[in-house]
Amino acid sequence: MIVDYHMHLRDRGGRLDFTVEGIERFVETAVARGIDEIGFSEHVYYFEQTRALWDEPCMLERCGYDIEPYVEAVLEAKTRGLPVKLGLEVDYAGDNERETADELAPYPWDYLLGSVHFVDGFPVDQEPGLVEKLGPHEAWRRYFVWLRNAARSGLFDSLAHPDLAKHHGPRPDVESVQWLHEETADAIEAAGVCIEVSAAGLHKPVGELYPDAPLLEACRTRGVPITLASDAHEPDHVGRNLDRAVDYARVAGYETVTLFDRRERRQEPLG
Repeated sequence: MIVDYHMHLRDRGGRLDFTVEGIERFVETAVARGIDEIGFSEHVYYFEQTRALWDEPCMLERCGYDIEPYVEAVLEAKTRGLPVKLGLEVDYAGDNERETADELAPYPWDYLLGSVHFVDGFPVDQEPGLVEKLGPHEAWRRYFVWLRNAARSGLFDSLAHPDLAKHHGPRPDVESVQWLHEETADAIEAAGVCIEVSAAGLHKPVGELYPDAPLLEACRTRGVPITLASDAHEPDHVGRNLDRAVDYARVAGYETVTLFDRRERRQEPLG
């Protein structure tokens, strides 16, 4: 089974397209690339219903869309028999866990991805950002603290691009990174959430899959399940380099992938 559970519902020009016709274009690419099921996970901060959760200007300036057409389009596609799931990529903000849960509760999500794009007000995957402001050791330490807190929050089913701190810039020393990986894998196991194996990093400055192999292997040793992701932002990018993510997961020892339905998960053979 091959799934792609991280994508953003846009047209070929990158504009938000919350229509069944838009979904069909993503499905067409998925079928052509041998992907069995896809899941949409639009950024939560695009929706006006979540405006009260954010204080970052770049989020607030985008926060003007109604969530209902997005949800309704995916649900209609499901009723037509298209192999799609309803998800959302939700930024972990640290101090509004209850408010986030309350805002998302009315909708029939199949899964929620948790991501950390800002740490203490500093952007993680923008330049200049967290690494430039704090230096690699402190930046990575704080990022993984936030990621562990996201795992423990109970809000999420899988953690998206779970070592986004490596997006660009220098890294801490090997021993420090190893400690962060082990400590984080312990927290993820205890929280009972999945992690995402994502091909998106291949198209970022780091030029690598997420997460680093030692973190993925640490999670595998602890029995942490995985989801798969391309992080497509247009139909033509569905499943992009997903074959590399599958091979990467296999090398780490994974034999199954996680599928979701109304936030209940099951394991299916990988590939």
